[in-house]
Amino acid sequence: MKKKNNALVMPVVKWVGGKRQLLDELKKYTPNRISTYFEPFFGGGANLFAIQPKNAVINDLNGDLVTTYRVIKDKVEELIEKLKVHEANNTEEYFYQIRDLDRKSSTYDALDDVEKAARLIYLNKTCYNGLFRVNSSGQFNTPYGKYKNPNIVNEVVLRAVSKYFNDNNIQILTGDFADAVANAQKGDFVYLDPPYDPVSNTASFTGYNEGGFNKKEQERLKLVCDELNKRGVKFLLSNSNTEFINNLYKGYDIIIVKAKRSINSNGNKRGEVEEVLIKNF
Repeated sequence: MKKKNNALVMPVVKWVGGKRQLLDELKKYTPNRISTYFEPFFGGGANLFAIQPKNAVINDLNGDLVTTYRVIKDKVEELIEKLKVHEANNTEEYFYQIRDLDRKSSTYDALDDVEKAARLIYLNKTCYNGLFRVNSSGQFNTPYGKYKNPNIVNEVVLRAVSKYFNDNNIQILTGDFADAVANAQKGDFVYLDPPYDPVSNTASFTGYNEGGFNKKEQERLKLVCDELNKRGVKFLLSNSNTEFINNLYKGYDIIIVKAKRSINSNGNKRGEVEEVLIKNF
């Protein structure tokens, strides 16, 4: 009998490019049997939390995000207590005090992992539109959101995610996507959700980390997919429905899906867009 998934295991942060809206489509193309699940561009983790595999390797280049997941796994009660402090003090002035901690590296480096994780979750819940964005210096630069009752301390979900991480074999890595899937083998499943190829010259969002993700990186990712395919590893990849991506993955199965863009500074540009799911099985 298949284990029933815990409905309380869900994303703890809102992340640009999050996949909650596409979960039904992703489920259609996810194998029923997976030895180990790999997700090298983890972000908010909606797909992992929906599937809840027993064995998984998750990775993200954003070190603070990975620190947050490790703290949720190992020190969830300390994290909850620190978030309660942020909740009790939440004002616009306080938000900018916490946001600006990374303006001085010595000040930020002095924070422990629990403080860094609580800061990231607090800013994510209270910044404008939940838009995690850093500038070229790696400093968080989204303004205050002015929400009346932001859900800063979601104790039930944090504890559920912590329990899931601890009850299963979940490796949490931070580094390059190619390294994260280097050990994937036949029987495993890799879901790749990279920063998308921009649909126009002004549409690119590369503020998850310093540096961004350009066409050379997209091409390097394609080579990684080719290597996975050679090893008999099943993969599913999400991206924009652009000519560049369609040409790049010619020869693989390309499925066009509709998605709603939920984060955009311009409200008129939030709406349905075409994306692609690319698979090798």
